[in-house]
Amino acid sequence: MLYNLFEYLDTFNFPGAGLFHYISFRAGLALITSLIVSMVFGKRLIRQLQKQQIGETVRDLGLEGQMSKSGTPTMGGLIILAAILIPTLLFARLENIYVITMLIATVWLGAIGFIDDYIKVFKKNKAGLAGKFKVVGQVGVAIIVGCILYFHPDVVVHKKVDANYTLQSGEKFVTKMHIDEDSSLESKWIETDDMTTTIPFVKNNEFNYNWLVGDWMGTWGWLLFIPVVIVIVVFISNGANLTDGLDGLATGTSAIIGISLAVLAYVSTNVHFADYLDVMYIPGAEEMVIFISTFVGACIGFLWYNSYPAQVFMGDTGSLAIGGIIAVFAIAIRKELLIPILCGVFIIENVSVMIQVGWFKYTKKKSGEGRRVFLMAPLHHHYQKKGMHEAKIVSRFWIVAILLAVVTIVTLKVR
Repeated sequence: MLYNLFEYLDTFNFPGAGLFHYISFRAGLALITSLIVSMVFGKRLIRQLQKQQIGETVRDLGLEGQMSKSGTPTMGGLIILAAILIPTLLFARLENIYVITMLIATVWLGAIGFIDDYIKVFKKNKAGLAGKFKVVGQVGVAIIVGCILYFHPDVVVHKKVDANYTLQSGEKFVTKMHIDEDSSLESKWIETDDMTTTIPFVKNNEFNYNWLVGDWMGTWGWLLFIPVVIVIVVFISNGANLTDGLDGLATGTSAIIGISLAVLAYVSTNVHFADYLDVMYIPGAEEMVIFISTFVGACIGFLWYNSYPAQVFMGDTGSLAIGGIIAVFAIAIRKELLIPILCGVFIIENVSVMIQVGWFKYTKKKSGEGRRVFLMAPLHHHYQKKGMHEAKIVSRFWIVAILLAVVTIVTLKVR
């Protein structure tokens, strides 16, 4: 909204209006606004939740300090959603297809989480929304996102190719956008609408989904791409949900991941950085930097109230949304194959539950007595059972997340 207003004012040479053309300026404003919204709105929402006695019902699992959390306000994910949506609507270009895609994913997954929390809190049903309905909702938004990114004409990439490269179907040269006319043309740039993505640690690190189905014309590549989007969105969204078991764990980890995605998005949407780092340039996706800035600000602002001892829990309203946002964002900037590294904490939490449940069922079927690999799953509860304080567990998981984020960013140069 404000972008369009100041773009109009700039035609009258209004002082400072031209600043809104700079991504870095709008990203900074979005981050600050997100922090303010989350901290101001958060305080009021917590009071309202306490007044309405909307608190977490805690099952006694024998974990240290667990029962003291009973009654802590939940559904705090509304704070995160507000802190993302308000600055995005204010500072991003709302006609941009990438912004539209992220808004759809945020609202959709936030709504699924909200329904789940509503059933738990107001209907007094601890199970919440049935798992199959959650998955259907996640699959639904993944299909929409996959179709937008694969079929929409504004979703294109620029790739550097050899000077003698022969154009394929759906491609065109855009070299003048990247190289001065006087420069020696040792390479050229092409624009293509295929779903090329990035493979980490590989020199010629571009991978096209169409190749796996033997479809060089790009007609049937969606048959592979959309299922991949579904798997990533469901897995990472649920991973964030499972990670949200200790004060500040999911929030802090998501903020770290968000900062890494902001770096990846910025270099992928800046012509000069894309050329220098020899990565794909994604025109139009620079608005994603605005969105991810609001995401980081929302997570950090929420952490003000969610850090140990938590004054509010995000609930599924927040955890399903932040996991889905991370997944969709990584896919949109063609970095989904970096998710196993960047979202390592979410993945290990998810895998620990799968291992625990799978092994228990297998041993019970074989011997009649179920056995466990971990003292308790997800993994953070295993360390709680070993007597480690939750603040220490959270700090160490954050350190792991930082290390994984650094490795992810390093892949821009290490091939």
